[in-house]
Amino acid sequence: MAYRANYALVNVSAHLGDEDALDVPWAEYVGDATSEFEFTVPTDRATDPYLGLQAFRVGEYGHEIQINDESLGGFDVPPADGWQYWEDAITDTELHEGANTLRVRRDESTDDSFAVNNVTIHWREPVE
Repeated sequence: MAYRANYALVNVSAHLGDEDALDVPWAEYVGDATSEFEFTVPTDRATDPYLGLQAFRVGEYGHEIQINDESLGGFDVPPADGWQYWEDAITDTELHEGANTLRVRRDESTDDSFAVNNVTIHWREPVE
């Protein structure tokens, strides 16, 4: 069977943590969690899903990315001083045909403040 790559781009543009901790005027301050962002998957046979995330000044390991209300396995966003691009496999949940959701949650047990810009969800799908 032949496959092709597909993706959905989600512009999060969110600042999580202390409102005064970062100077990121392009990001909306959201506190401890973003709202749910919806993206569409046009197939019921999405395989090998993963996501890529642009993040700024992540200081701790405990933050979570949720797909369809399920957290990804392992640590979702590692610490980095400035901008970073991080990829993580989507293993503990599945992408559904049609509407899916994405949310970023800050680990409230830390005093970390960080920003998330774009998240791209990737998958392979059969060529029909």
